[in-house]
Amino acid sequence: MATPTYQSRVTVQSDGWRNAPIGSDNGRRLNHQPRPEEEQSGPTGPKPRPGFGLRGPRRNAHVLTAESLGALTLPVGDDGVIIGIDPQNQPAVLSMLRPAPMEIALIGSMWMAQVLALRTVATGARVAVETARPQAWGQMAQAAGGGQQCVSIHEVRQIAPQGPSVSSPVLVVRDMGARPPRNQLAPSPWQSVLTVLPFLGPRSPQMLARVDLVGLQRLSPEEAEVVTRIMRLPEQVGAVLPTLSDNAMLWCSRDGHQFVMTQPTEAETQLLGGPRRMD
Repeated sequence: MATPTYQSRVTVQSDGWRNAPIGSDNGRRLNHQPRPEEEQSGPTGPKPRPGFGLRGPRRNAHVLTAESLGALTLPVGDDGVIIGIDPQNQPAVLSMLRPAPMEIALIGSMWMAQVLALRTVATGARVAVETARPQAWGQMAQAAGGGQQCVSIHEVRQIAPQGPSVSSPVLVVRDMGARPPRNQLAPSPWQSVLTVLPFLGPRSPQMLARVDLVGLQRLSPEEAEVVTRIMRLPEQVGAVLPTLSDNAMLWCSRDGHQFVMTQPTEAETQLLGGPRRMD
């Protein structure tokens, strides 16, 4: 009578995890092992080790080929302050705070300057106002930032360095009439300077030729002619400037121009009143 032979009940492979069943070779599987078709569709990561839980569901990997990347579109626009809507009824965004120095001139009302200041605060920036009429800015400064000190008001020539940084950018607003004195805080990285002019003064043409961006509310025909020449605007664009409504503006630079309609929110209207060209 032949002596019976016994086959090892457990065969340990080199990875120490998967075992071949009794009477099988390495090509077979245990009941807990994935079928061949499941292995083909499973993830291609490192094999699990004992004591680290069960395997997750066998799913096809979510992989996008390089050729398919061009078909992806993401709704990402410019960053900055929403100053209104353009003629196509799309949001107009102005990047007022940048890693490079930026100087802006606004020929218009304090109302428009305060709307821009409020919306700049809403982006997480600080606003420092150097003004000859601090009482007119006081209510806005108290309401901005929900009680936090986001807007500071300074007398003329009494503004101190603001310490701008990438995590704490600053917009300096200068509201000192048509003949503002020399600026004590020059534009710097993450610190932009916005000068508010109620109308064109004797030194305004030199300022417009120097600044990076100009915002224009309604102008007189004589002012529109000067601005059209300095900013090199098309004649048909300059002819529209004397006819703008109180909440319409033309933003222009050396590279182009854009008409924008500024629509105040309900909170802005309650705080500042309706749009106006003169204060």
